Amino acid sequence: MSHVVVVGAGLSGLAAACHLVGDGHRVTVVEREDVPGGRAGRLTRDGFTFDTGPTVLTMPDLIDRPLRAAGSSLAERLDLQLLDPAYRGFFADGSTLEVRHGHEAMRAEIHRECGSLDAAAFDEFVIWLRRLYLTEMGSFIDRNFDRPTDLLADPRAAAKLFAMGGFGRLGPMIRRRFRDERLHRLFSFQAMYAGLAPDEALSIYAVITYMDSIEGVYFPKGGMRAVPEALAGAAADAGAEFRYGTSVTELVRDSSGRVRGVATDDGERIAADAVVCTVDLPTAYRWWLPDVRPPRAVSGLLGGNYSPSCVVWHVGVRGVADGKAHHNIHFGHQWSEAFDDLLKRGTLMSDPSRLVTMHSLDDEEAAPEGHSTLYVLEPVPHLEVGSIDWEAPSTRDMMRERLLGFLQENGYPTDIVTEELVTPADWLDQGMAAGTPFALAHTFPQTGPFRPNNIDRRVPGLVFAGSGTVPGVGVPMVLPSGRLAAQRVGQMLGRPA
Repeated sequence: MSHVVVVGAGLSGLAAACHLVGDGHRVTVVEREDVPGGRAGRLTRDGFTFDTGPTVLTMPDLIDRPLRAAGSSLAERLDLQLLDPAYRGFFADGSTLEVRHGHEAMRAEIHRECGSLDAAAFDEFVIWLRRLYLTEMGSFIDRNFDRPTDLLADPRAAAKLFAMGGFGRLGPMIRRRFRDERLHRLFSFQAMYAGLAPDEALSIYAVITYMDSIEGVYFPKGGMRAVPEALAGAAADAGAEFRYGTSVTELVRDSSGRVRGVATDDGERIAADAVVCTVDLPTAYRWWLPDVRPPRAVSGLLGGNYSPSCVVWHVGVRGVADGKAHHNIHFGHQWSEAFDDLLKRGTLMSDPSRLVTMHSLDDEEAAPEGHSTLYVLEPVPHLEVGSIDWEAPSTRDMMRERLLGFLQENGYPTDIVTEELVTPADWLDQGMAAGTPFALAHTFPQTGPFRPNNIDRRVPGLVFAGSGTVPGVGVPMVLPSGRLAAQRVGQMLGRPA
């Protein structure tokens, strides 16, 4: 039986482990933390439990797929609650708009707040989004590419994406469809998940809007940390071995350059027929493949390849906010100008938009009674653009005061019991290239078949998974990334009998 080592028990590594063990491989998962999760981590302090990574869960069928590969199911492992509204949008003019679940509910919200013309436009928008998703998922997202020309293997799908305007720009496309400026923001802010301003993002990334606005946003009982726990449990029950609290220090390679296993910080060498590496792809090259030139997108030959970073402030407070939803987006007056600050000038947004997630509204274990957890996120430049010194205590203090003032101005409780501020310097310390948890931006040269591949033929025996490779960033994307990595291992080793 072939042996596969998976480096990292984040979502992509766990998905890979589920598929690999389901395919009959012997699997060992090596994780430096004491619990599964990776970027979908947790922080427990002073009676509060914070989800420290992604807060938005969509497309639960993409979780069910690896669970079923390991002989389990979503229904068996997770209790999901549909969030309605998925988001509550707060605008600088004092108005609010909610992203409601389902076509009819969202149409009614738009009709009430924006008028009949935009409500009718939403009907056409939903049809377009569904067609885009169905065309894009199988032919562009959930597949391995060996070369860019593989996109032409299904010429009808490629032609359909072009004909639908999928390779146009997201911001202008949204503006052409809707009159109300608030809808322009509500249906295009998701471009930030792809690391781009809406006016720069390809329209194919409206598929994220489809996932949020049409398919719905969910929250698992026990918090977002329940997702990696479910995947790890299914993989372990199917026979995968987990070694927590163990760091990989080296990829073991033979004289031909083939990967033969990993070395760990406890001095052990774990032999393997293949290794799946979920460390951020640029970081993996820097740490463990110094003799191999990285893909062009991460080799420094192109500028601005990384997504913006963010500051996240985890705050445990006394009190519960009135009039707030699980996910709250506070839009500033500015829009395109704020993205110029972030992406071109490398400065803090002069008029930022921010996300506040209140897990404790739907997670009774997150905070003591009468208390709340606040997850406050502000986008900031990554470390390769601009010159903000995140190591300086004065910078951290300034950012804390900036976010505290924002919470006070917007009616959130601010009687702080415990807190943790996470900056780009902290993301970098965790191994995330350029200090961003959002990896390589989804520019056209880093999208689909042009994104760094999950194999490097100069390093046989090694497969990548995670945000830095195909298909891309975010919970919905890294789960298929694990399956695609397992598929590559199967091509290398064959599926055991």
